[in-house]
Amino acid sequence: MPVASRMNNLGTETAFEVLAKAKALEAQGKNIVHLEIGEPDFDTPRHIVEAGMNALRDGFTHYGPTPGLPELREAIARNSREVRGINTDPAHVVVTPGAKPIMFYVILALAEPGVEVVYPNPGFPIYESMIRFCGATPVPMRLMEESGYHPDLDDLARKITPRTRLLILNSPENPCGSVLTREELETIAGLVRRWPNMYVMSDEIYKDILYTGEHHSIAAFPGLADRTIILDGFSKSYAMTGWRLGYGIMPQELVPHIVRLAVNSVSCAATFSQKAAVAALDGPQDAVQAMAAEFSQRRRLITDGLRSIPGVRCPEPEGAFYAFPSIQETGLTSRQFEDRALTEAGVALLSGAAFGEFGEGYVRLSYANSQDNIRKAIQRLDKFVRSAT
Repeated sequence: MPVASRMNNLGTETAFEVLAKAKALEAQGKNIVHLEIGEPDFDTPRHIVEAGMNALRDGFTHYGPTPGLPELREAIARNSREVRGINTDPAHVVVTPGAKPIMFYVILALAEPGVEVVYPNPGFPIYESMIRFCGATPVPMRLMEESGYHPDLDDLARKITPRTRLLILNSPENPCGSVLTREELETIAGLVRRWPNMYVMSDEIYKDILYTGEHHSIAAFPGLADRTIILDGFSKSYAMTGWRLGYGIMPQELVPHIVRLAVNSVSCAATFSQKAAVAALDGPQDAVQAMAAEFSQRRRLITDGLRSIPGVRCPEPEGAFYAFPSIQETGLTSRQFEDRALTEAGVALLSGAAFGEFGEGYVRLSYANSQDNIRKAIQRLDKFVRSAT
């Protein structure tokens, strides 16, 4: 079938590919520990489910406004004022089915041939995929193990040019688990202020899963609110991956462009999911805090376990629920490690190379699984690595 040449620039998210392979092995009777998919293993909190069920009963089964239900946009704006300290209002909010559309729409709206977009590498693979799809030039901001996967800000300053239209930040970061400090964000904000045609897309989807310090959004720094698009959603904080609901908070002049892209692609997000999201934001937050506390225990368990395996180094994650250890000393490439861990050890994890060129020599493990399963995975990986090296 002849397809448009731009499809050659479109990448993928390998977590779903590895999940499919793991499921196929399970269908053959093999026991697999799933550490590949970035999905909380908790149920959606009950009060949120009840709100969604009530919305269905109340007839929220029809189209809604493309930017989102007014009550949800208001709840998001209010939450952002309280959590991020950003003086925003509902007119700056666009709700979408999942957070990825915001990512896609923002890059579509701002990136084009001749434009450069700086993005974290290793980083969420869809960033680079969308940049290339739009014909823009991806400029990797390398995150290195030696610095705990924090960016070299002097190097970042050198990468920004008059052609830079967008800088993508992700904190807490996927796949590395690093969290930008207030001081780092202050420096980055200063860099952005130097370039009047440059914007920031701040992916804050993991903001509620922190192990030290507090979350800081670059949009809260002086002069940055009108230069920043915040990307967030409900999948990670509230275990609502299947509800497919995300949102962006952005400069007013960008909103109509993002809404037009939504009209042309998805029409609107499911209205009953939006009613459930209002309950998520306005209701009790104890389930969010409990999840973060459990992830903190798992973080220590998986980090200590990986460090006990010969040839494996693992910085301690500062946020999110991913470990990104080096496997360079095992002598295996990232893809070889991914394949053999699955087929020989029964552990599904991801090649670091799937997160960009600077991810080679590393693998990503999601510790969104039980402590018992994490222990089982470590035991299996230890045995596998010792026999493979």
